[in-house]
Amino acid sequence: MKAKDVVAFAKENDVKFVDLKFIDLPGIWQHTTIPASRLNEDLFEEGIGFDGSSVRGWQPINASDMLMTPDPSTAKLDPFHAQKTLSMICKISDPVTGQPYGRDPRYIAQKAENHLRASGIADTSYFGPEAEFFVFDSVRYESSQRGAFYEIDSDEAVWNSGKAGPNLGHKIRSKEGYFPVAPTDTLGDLRGQMMSTLIETGIAVEVGHHEVASAGQCEIGIKFSTLTSMADNLMWFKYVIKNVGRKNGKSVTFMPKPLFGDNGSGMHCHQSLWKEGKPLFAGDGYAGMSDTGLWYIGGILKHAKALAALTNPTTNSYRRLVPGYEAPVNLAYSSRNRSASIRIPLAPGNSPKGRRIEVRFPDASCNPYLAFAAMMMAGLDGVQNRIDPGDPLDKDIYALSPEELKEVPHMPGSLDEALGALERDHEFLLRGDVFTRDIIKTWLDYKREREVDAVRLRPVPHEFFLYYDV
Repeated sequence: MKAKDVVAFAKENDVKFVDLKFIDLPGIWQHTTIPASRLNEDLFEEGIGFDGSSVRGWQPINASDMLMTPDPSTAKLDPFHAQKTLSMICKISDPVTGQPYGRDPRYIAQKAENHLRASGIADTSYFGPEAEFFVFDSVRYESSQRGAFYEIDSDEAVWNSGKAGPNLGHKIRSKEGYFPVAPTDTLGDLRGQMMSTLIETGIAVEVGHHEVASAGQCEIGIKFSTLTSMADNLMWFKYVIKNVGRKNGKSVTFMPKPLFGDNGSGMHCHQSLWKEGKPLFAGDGYAGMSDTGLWYIGGILKHAKALAALTNPTTNSYRRLVPGYEAPVNLAYSSRNRSASIRIPLAPGNSPKGRRIEVRFPDASCNPYLAFAAMMMAGLDGVQNRIDPGDPLDKDIYALSPEELKEVPHMPGSLDEALGALERDHEFLLRGDVFTRDIIKTWLDYKREREVDAVRLRPVPHEFFLYYDV
């Protein structure tokens, strides 16, 4: 929709309020709400002011004034407000110069798409993330100077098989949650409500199912889209999933590893490049790939350690990315092999349009605008410099001997290590002014001060179990 269409749509639907959303640097939606009486075409030019110093990773207090301007193409009716509310995602700009704000993640994603078109290699980058999540019945946690704990619970979890009181059994054993029917899968109706709500908000849904872990792990697949549009959709996806859960008395988290001893939640990212309506990854090479597709893989593998700081940007991400467990930490590619960090899925009917790659190490704790832009920039670097990805690894990587694994590079083992890799390797992100040195430095400083050091300085409960008697 254009601005005038949004105004007309709001009147036709008797909208009472307009909710204006934007994303902070770590990747959480923020919002403010105005009455529908303020919605006119001027709003899309003039915007409204707000305090940028109160947004994580943004302005200092001495330069706090910022401007948000709604993007009319993102207008949707919000399904979670009692009063009928129209929602739009905003662009952020400087109120003095009118220039787009360099630390706005959505602007970075848009610059990445512009850079791709300017390269002449492709005009479209498609992304299709598969975001896994947990649905808990209860979650409690505390972190203070005097102590810390967390406790999660799920009625379907294996640890509740002996729970006193009414107990109907049919619990999910660890690592056996993939595809069981009811009554073992207790979340089918909840996922159905989630999928229906997504469809009502204009998000195309492809599949929904229980995932591998006990304790309510699920996945709902949504249809691929272009880079910025897909990041918009993923933010809507997380918003819908969390709020449908809450309406039903459940707590949803996209935290990568909330559960010890079982599978964590990843976000496998399918991606491809197209030009003038034609897929560029289809060819007669390995697994039906073109040279362009293989070079794109080469770029992802070359820069994977640096990418991790954006695709796996939390300390908790590295509870999942542990060698020898379920996550694809080894940097290799393969056809159909889910133990490789990059997989080349089977294209339906062997259609060239379905030829794509699946990057398997990211998780949904990322800021999708930054993560998608960074992966595309790494892949584009591979194409521009014809980076050879090496030979594919079609063996079960989890079954390789230590001697064989020595030859396979792997993902960083901690967020601190990933941030160090990004600090050393980020020139590929600066091309076309997509990322800037300011945003890279801000990201590194924020993550080290607010997350890495904050976790590193605190004892954790298990250390008392291990060391209290020393």
